[in-house]
Amino acid sequence: MPELPEVETVRRGLLPVMEGRTILHAQVNRPDLRWPLPQGMAERLGGARVQALRRRSKYLLADLSTGETLLIHLGMSGRMLVSGAMSGQFHHDHPTPQKHDHVVLDMEGGARITFNDARRFGAMDLMPTGQDEAHPLLARLGPEPLGNAFDGAYLATRLAGRRTPVKTALLDQHVVAGLGNIYVCEVLYRAGLAPGRLAGELGADQVAGLVPVIREVLAEAIEAGGSSLRDYRQADGELGYFQHSFRVYDREDEPCRTPGCPGTIQRIVQAGRSSFYCPECQR
Repeated sequence: MPELPEVETVRRGLLPVMEGRTILHAQVNRPDLRWPLPQGMAERLGGARVQALRRRSKYLLADLSTGETLLIHLGMSGRMLVSGAMSGQFHHDHPTPQKHDHVVLDMEGGARITFNDARRFGAMDLMPTGQDEAHPLLARLGPEPLGNAFDGAYLATRLAGRRTPVKTALLDQHVVAGLGNIYVCEVLYRAGLAPGRLAGELGADQVAGLVPVIREVLAEAIEAGGSSLRDYRQADGELGYFQHSFRVYDREDEPCRTPGCPGTIQRIVQAGRSSFYCPECQR
């Protein structure tokens, strides 16, 4: 499932063709994705101007001139693809409609944005603008890891006394929003912490040290356009490239990349998720 860097990359790819532009026509090809789509969604989107395109955790939020906000979740295989827009010196023609093109937005300026989702685990909804915290998908999310509210003091408070592994704690969206399995594995490797360490037993310096590492990993992943493992594509259809920088994720039985380390990357399963780590570097 796309994590924060992938969703942020998609947001940045959509900005030039979506923010400040009017949705000239909306086509909704089915009544539901993971959940039912809003009643009259095509009519409510058509003619609306996108005043701002934001991200909250793993969700895209398009604030509309109608006083509503379009919430988009990509799910496991969802893609927001742009066609008919200039990208550098190239023009992406509108492709032939595909079986899993569920929502199509024709934008002012000639761009077309297509939401394609083969597995239909994605979601779209419309809600009153300015009431993010009232929406059931957003109401209990923790702070953004790249925002000012996320710091060492906050994280220490949230991890204090927790008897869950630090890997599980950082995946808890109520603790910090947007982190997923890939990036938590990479964060713990860089921080030198084993994924099975109990969150409440970490020292103050260890907890404080996690914050800059989390920001560093996310910033690098966004710069690389996210990670493409199976379905993820950027808005222009290109792959992300951060997977080429993985130091532990999906590298089971491969040698550790820390210079001089004799360790081999191992994999364990925690709460149904694979955790990759170096037993020599991470304690």
